[in-house]
Amino acid sequence: LVTTGRTLFGAKPPKGHELDDHYFGSIPDRVLACMMEAELELAKLGVPVKTRHNEVAPGQYEIAPTFENSNVGSDHQQLTMQVLETVARKYGLVCLLHEKPFAGVNGSGKHNNWSMSTDHGANLLDPGASPADNIKFLFFCAAVIQAVNKHQGLLRASVANIGQDHRLGANEAPPAIISIFLGADLEKVFEAIESGEGDPHTPGSFLGLGTPVLPPLPMHGGDRNRTSPFAFTGNKFEFRALGSSMSLAFPNTVLNTIVAEAIDDLADRLESAGGADPAEKVTAVVKEVYAQNKQVCFGGDNYSEEWHAEAEARGLKNLRTTPDALPEVLAEASVAAFERYAVLSARELESRFEVWVEQYVMQANIEAETTASIARTLLVPAVLRHLALIDSAQVGVLSEEMRPLLDDLITALGALDEANVHPDGVEGVDLAVHARDRQLAAMSGVRQVADRLEKLVADDLWPLPKYSEILFIK
Repeated sequence: LVTTGRTLFGAKPPKGHELDDHYFGSIPDRVLACMMEAELELAKLGVPVKTRHNEVAPGQYEIAPTFENSNVGSDHQQLTMQVLETVARKYGLVCLLHEKPFAGVNGSGKHNNWSMSTDHGANLLDPGASPADNIKFLFFCAAVIQAVNKHQGLLRASVANIGQDHRLGANEAPPAIISIFLGADLEKVFEAIESGEGDPHTPGSFLGLGTPVLPPLPMHGGDRNRTSPFAFTGNKFEFRALGSSMSLAFPNTVLNTIVAEAIDDLADRLESAGGADPAEKVTAVVKEVYAQNKQVCFGGDNYSEEWHAEAEARGLKNLRTTPDALPEVLAEASVAAFERYAVLSARELESRFEVWVEQYVMQANIEAETTASIARTLLVPAVLRHLALIDSAQVGVLSEEMRPLLDDLITALGALDEANVHPDGVEGVDLAVHARDRQLAAMSGVRQVADRLEKLVADDLWPLPKYSEILFIK
């Protein structure tokens, strides 16, 4: 945890978060005091923190600010992470910002709520009471759909790091395939515009509470699809794939740039469209854009194997890991968009790419070396001491169970030592692929055996704290 930000060993405890009894439960007194002081310090810095609550995993809590200009909001996020880490120490706590500090337990991320407004504050992504008749909303929403479809790889790359590779696709985290969830109501509007058939107007839906005493509550069309990485939620899009340790700056820079490019393209189409009626011209452009890009829209379960197969058939990219995703930063379309609007030059993108690849390689190497050190100097001696106790007690059955596992652990350590030697002449993204395919894979082999041994070695001999101790002892 200290060296890498995550646990490299730890067997699944008898109780994790299967009961979902932590989510929105009572916040422990010490944690609440810590959060309140952090909120006070953030208020002094002008960070508009709004809500707090328990999250799903044990020891996991959420803090949410009110919406701000993306430039200021990104800076405030950096301050928030710094304040949380500093204040936590005062209460004998540690704020873990790693995306996946504990295997088998929900990881952590950020939900990036993004919309566009005029200089007078009018939200361009507000559908109003009748989205089907709101041509301004339809125009800008179509631009977002085109931007996400064209630059899905760049969006995935903007949220890529080594911690994300452990989180994306797991519980309450979206998959690595970038798709848009519009909601049933809004999807019906676009489908009706594209086909020219059916009524795009959808009557408002209500949630009944099961008793005549309480009135039904209106439901907005966005509803809730937590499996989607990019979801429309009422009057904004929620980019849910950001990692908990990340700056918001680059993902929002990407969003701003690619949507600006799409708006430019739609505006050109609008200017060249025939006809005199502005509403008809906008509708024609929206129809064309949606027909060309609707493959990126998906309202179902993004975790399902069926979706992975369907996404491939639709031509969507499944960039599972950071070495797969980062080259998208240098894709021709990515460089063209950034240079067209003078956001970043090709050379500036290349420098960022090289730094991100180097960070991935170094972090993987630190994790691999730490794994080897812990296993060789702490775990193997503990197993040997336990075996000595078994031998002195002459319990042959237990010895027969453990000795093969010790042999497996030593063999796995040998494979990890070999993987930790970087091949000559390999650098850049090829070295990142080596780190992923050799080092991280060998680490997994060591951990699998070690976690089995954790459940067999006497508790007073096992040198590492167990998940149940870390997560549940207050």
